[in-house]
Amino acid sequence: MLKLRSNIIVTSILGVALLSACSNHKAANDNHLFHDSGNTINVTDRQDLYNKNKTNTMKKRTEEFGYVRHQKSPIAGAKMNYKDIYAVDREKVADTISKMNVGSLPHVFDCSTLVTDHEVLMAYKTDVKGKKARNEVADQVKRTALSVVPGWYHVYVTDDPTLMRNVENIASMDANMDNVHNVVADTVKLMLERSPQGHVLSKGGVNENNEMTGETNDMIDKDEYNNELKKSKLKTPTSKDGMME
Repeated sequence: MLKLRSNIIVTSILGVALLSACSNHKAANDNHLFHDSGNTINVTDRQDLYNKNKTNTMKKRTEEFGYVRHQKSPIAGAKMNYKDIYAVDREKVADTISKMNVGSLPHVFDCSTLVTDHEVLMAYKTDVKGKKARNEVADQVKRTALSVVPGWYHVYVTDDPTLMRNVENIASMDANMDNVHNVVADTVKLMLERSPQGHVLSKGGVNENNEMTGETNDMIDKDEYNNELKKSKLKTPTSKDGMME
């Protein structure tokens, strides 16, 4: 009887230990608050905490807020991978801009969008005529792009359909290719010459294309195409009767 009782006690202890281990293992697996890197909280991963009634639809995704929280790892000496903290998916950005313009602007029925490392080039087709009406549509198209891209981007637009091919040709290039900057500059200059660019964005020094007067950021200072074009026109020598020489 004593031996049987001892066996029962040992079995009970082992059972409690196994249940405890399983519980801890399950808790560790269920702890998605700190998944992958061990210190990240994403709103979409915590449906029970943030999105109890989450449905994966386009409408729902456009209504949701984005939320991510990072913390230092509780493990001493552990390091996180911050190599790719932020990078713009230019293909998706271009797709979004074109869709928004064709889908939401009544006078735009074709739109090609090119997104570089700090420029957006847009060629679109519209049915409006007249300088004022064209400028209004250009302003709408431009502001649609500005609502999507980071604030340092410059946006250039054209309603000349022949320039769509120029934009398309640049799309096959990348930022590391030789002469790519000159090709972009030449296309932008044609856009500025042939098409309105909408209204000035700020009287405080931001022109129609989101170029800031006197920008000091070397990365984007070199592509102030509209500002440079205006300066060159001011410097063009004229004769006494006001005609260009």
